[in-house]
Amino acid sequence: MAESHKYVIVGGGMAADAAARGIRRRDAQGSVLMLSSESFPPHDRPPLSKALWKKGGKVENIWRSLDYRELRVTLRLGEQVAAIRPGPHEVALASGALVGYEKLLLATGGMPRPLPGNPEGVMYFRTAQDYFGLRRAILSGHEAVVVGGGFIGAEMAAALTLAGKHVHMVFPERGVLSRLLPAPLSDGITDDYRRRGVSVHAGRTVTGTKPADGGAWRVMLDDGTLLEGAAVVAGLGIVPEVDLLAALGVECRDGIAVDAYGATSVGDVYAAGDVANFFAPALNQRIRVEHEDHANRHGECVGANMAGAATPYDYLPYFYSDLFDLGFEAVGRIDSRLATLDDWIQPGQQGAVFYLDGGQVVGVLCVDLWDRLDAARQLIAGGQRVLGPADVQGRLTGERG
Repeated sequence: MAESHKYVIVGGGMAADAAARGIRRRDAQGSVLMLSSESFPPHDRPPLSKALWKKGGKVENIWRSLDYRELRVTLRLGEQVAAIRPGPHEVALASGALVGYEKLLLATGGMPRPLPGNPEGVMYFRTAQDYFGLRRAILSGHEAVVVGGGFIGAEMAAALTLAGKHVHMVFPERGVLSRLLPAPLSDGITDDYRRRGVSVHAGRTVTGTKPADGGAWRVMLDDGTLLEGAAVVAGLGIVPEVDLLAALGVECRDGIAVDAYGATSVGDVYAAGDVANFFAPALNQRIRVEHEDHANRHGECVGANMAGAATPYDYLPYFYSDLFDLGFEAVGRIDSRLATLDDWIQPGQQGAVFYLDGGQVVGVLCVDLWDRLDAARQLIAGGQRVLGPADVQGRLTGERG
């Protein structure tokens, strides 16, 4: 007879951990099995590109699974789930073993998006294993190449610079974070990176890599430029890991569609975290979010719902980033293609940027402006028409002209 558990969680990231805790808050007895394909136990992801590169950063602080014995959560690492069998309520493991479930959660996250051609020697940064690998690689040299101009790439370039490395930063956009930030703010950050010694190769793409002396790598750009680094690390976002449901014929557009409770279209199968595509009432649309706050909140909510809570997820998650001395918090849709209005206390250094769609605020970026997220959420959910700068002035900064 196949092994069986009341709850089976596929995945070993932050959403999986939060779901296990959500289950336990509702059900103290039902058996919980977590199947993770990773080599390391569940851990916080943000410190991997932030705190762990700073003086005093301690890797022992990132582990989430230290209390799993007390919580009676069984964790198995290096376990690859090959298929879901909804009829008999089983998952088939790559080893050939079968595991039965009453409720199944897919917290599979995603795979790092590769560079075109997937050139050799590129490290894709996402997990603790990637962090330890990068630490080992850069010990042997002073130079590093970071590919990507989004938050992961920007954070890695800042972290490695602060760790004493000379960083080459390569991305196809015009500036750092230019897909997210208004052009003046992106340009100012890009200039700041250059002032801090980062060699920014904006508007460029990687065409290939090859080994260099001493274990280093040579990187070729589309304009013929040759770069060299002890490590080449890419942060290009993820591709949602939807294969288990897609194999059942479930249509998966930008992740796995779930209802307000985290349930998929397959009976007793749920999804949470990065892989889940959910309806956000405040935005009146479906979205998918790849940030820590969502992983924690959604994972906990869906786990509790698997155990009978019946609580809809109507929360609008936020994300944050630290880029040298500049800190961000943001909520809603942050997209440079949207119209924006800003309200600065200090231009480019402290203030708020409001993202508009159809004359309504759909996203808010706080730059070195803290404890304003609830007010930002209320502004987004309120649906108030915004006609011009006077409508946002002082709404979050508290400063009025």
